[in-house]
Amino acid sequence: MSTTTDAIIEQLKSITLLEAAELVSQIEETFGVDASAPVGGGMMMAAAPGAASGAVEEEKTEFDVILEEVPSDKRIAVIKAVRALTSLGLKEAKSLIESTPKPIKEGVSKDDAEDAKKQLEEAGGKVSIK
Repeated sequence: MSTTTDAIIEQLKSITLLEAAELVSQIEETFGVDASAPVGGGMMMAAAPGAASGAVEEEKTEFDVILEEVPSDKRIAVIKAVRALTSLGLKEAKSLIESTPKPIKEGVSKDDAEDAKKQLEEAGGKVSIK
């Protein structure tokens, strides 16, 4: 991209949603265009749902690691894994695994969530990422 378009993109990143809506309205008035979604057009409509779902997947950047259940014979290993992943003490980690389902980590990156899930599953716990 050119430096002009890069500068415009950087400015757009810093505006609020309300300001963006006002910008769209002004562009429509100034250039005599309609920014609403086109009605009809088989090829465009077929491509749009895939593009929209891809954008939704990219926006999700924070994940929660939820401990769903712990088999009674794996409790000690899971407590150790919970303590390694969090800053909880022995008593807190024990009470957390006894009251499942409970979040172990919240608002972490996908890589961190996958790593925590792997550690907890290796210890014997059933884990989900949301």
